[in-house]
Amino acid sequence: MATIIPVASFDCVVFGATGDLTTRKLLPALYYRYKDGQIPPTSRIIGASRSEITGDQFRERARDALKRFVPGHDLSEEALSAFVDHLDYVAVDGAGEDGWEDLAGKLAERPDQVRPYYLATSPDLYGAICRNLARHGLIGEKSRVVLEKPIGKDLKSARAINDAVGEVFPEEQIFRIDHYLGKETVQNLLALRFANTIFERLWTADVIDHVQITVGETVGVEGRAGYYDTSGALRDMVQNHLLQLLCLTAMESPLNLDANSVRDEKLKVLRALKPITVNDVQHVTVRGQYAAGAVEGRPVEGYLADLGAGSQSRTETFVALKLEVQSWRWAGVPFYLRTGKRLPQKMSEIVVQFRASPFSIFPEEAFGREPNRLVIRLQPQEGMKLEVMTKDPGPGGMRLRPTALDISFEETFKQRYPDAYERLLMDVVRGNPTLFMRRDEVEVAWAWADSLLKAWADRPEAPRPYAAGSWGPTAAIALIERDGRTWHEDLR
Repeated sequence: MATIIPVASFDCVVFGATGDLTTRKLLPALYYRYKDGQIPPTSRIIGASRSEITGDQFRERARDALKRFVPGHDLSEEALSAFVDHLDYVAVDGAGEDGWEDLAGKLAERPDQVRPYYLATSPDLYGAICRNLARHGLIGEKSRVVLEKPIGKDLKSARAINDAVGEVFPEEQIFRIDHYLGKETVQNLLALRFANTIFERLWTADVIDHVQITVGETVGVEGRAGYYDTSGALRDMVQNHLLQLLCLTAMESPLNLDANSVRDEKLKVLRALKPITVNDVQHVTVRGQYAAGAVEGRPVEGYLADLGAGSQSRTETFVALKLEVQSWRWAGVPFYLRTGKRLPQKMSEIVVQFRASPFSIFPEEAFGREPNRLVIRLQPQEGMKLEVMTKDPGPGGMRLRPTALDISFEETFKQRYPDAYERLLMDVVRGNPTLFMRRDEVEVAWAWADSLLKAWADRPEAPRPYAAGSWGPTAAIALIERDGRTWHEDLR
């Protein structure tokens, strides 16, 4: 049984409290932490948005959301009622003046509480909300502000947001959240590499052939069409989620687990990423857009139909990239990244493909000389799988086949693993920024993404169509197979 370490009592103010993120992710995450005894009973969660509803109405909405998004076996009427009793609500106009005095009055009741402000709103409001917090005297030494991605749509807008928030909050009180970094497997990646000499000594260009990072979604744009069509897969997924996973895979050992030591090493990886120029873009990138097809046995429409009748768009819903980390450790090792909507499975994984043995004592008919492979699963079923060659049992000669040494964290440790938001929210309360992005990380990642966006703009090409339910355009297959490699897709 995992040890639950309670955090300090807090008043968490969630701006955008009636929105989708709060409903689907934040309230369930806080409920689980309360149910497990990690949140002290003196804590409060205060919803804030422009909706003119009462505290009772907000609590009823929260109750309905928890019944919808928390599995029934994890709900009890006693825990649900006790948690909802800790919720409150204030109607506040984040960019205007209305409601701020009411919020200040509620917070003044307990001035010594740790006070996280979670901005589950449009990034356009981040600066205005922070200025209002300062104007009404709501920021102190125990305050923190949580910024949801996307932080801007390019380097210029990211800097503007960082400048606006940084005028009010010092950097150590700003928590830029990427929920992928809160996943158990991501943190186990650090343990795998830096607590096991067997892997760290193999983590070099001499032994590793290539690395693949895949984040697949079965859903389309759903209710986010307006946002997504101005963003696309590169801004929405690659610039933050996939680059962060690449950093954790490729980084050197930090001096210790201090937040800045870890983030310094991630920053070095981002700075070592080779920019993609207009001359390279056709050879190392693929953009796609889903067309009609079938996902999980049901027919679905294409992206343009999801946008609305008569819509036209050149926004990519799929990206595949071949990247280079220009460092001694990774010289000559390609990193293949891909992400897309309407793919066959919802999954996130990192695949470390080791080099094939240079010579085999076994006859070719014994096996296909499969190289070893480490598969790190982020979702679903977080875990790790190391594929090694073993003898096929039984008489009849030496026949070899790949066998997986498989660790499912939930099955191995016989416990429920907290969702990423659960872990990250508690880290905010503790004031531990290790799993959050620092300003310079965000801006260096955007600088790299901007260079790719410019290269695409300088050589304009419509995204390649792919059938919903497939693994993307055929060009994405060619991207890796012309190097004599193939995408890892034998998922279970």
